[in-house]
Amino acid sequence: MANHKSAEKRIRQTERRTLVNRNRVSRIRTFVKKVEAAILSGDKTAAAEAFKAAQPEMHRGVTKGVLQKNTVARKLSRLSGRIKAL
Repeated sequence: MANHKSAEKRIRQTERRTLVNRNRVSRIRTFVKKVEAAILSGDKTAAAEAFKAAQPEMHRGVTKGVLQKNTVARKLSRLSGRIKAL
């Protein structure tokens, strides 16, 4: 357990940030799943729309520090390639 006031505060802050970050990553995963579901259904327009919605959410994850820039770039590239292949 923390012995200093500042350490106790840091524990509280970490718990709050962890919840926010988990929610953000979960939200991003949901957007990606919607894109993948549209790709599997074979509907190119729905997949493109879902991709358009997922893109800013994933980039926001980078700016907020929950995902790495190259990871998001790779995932977006692969998704767009799959959409183009439809």
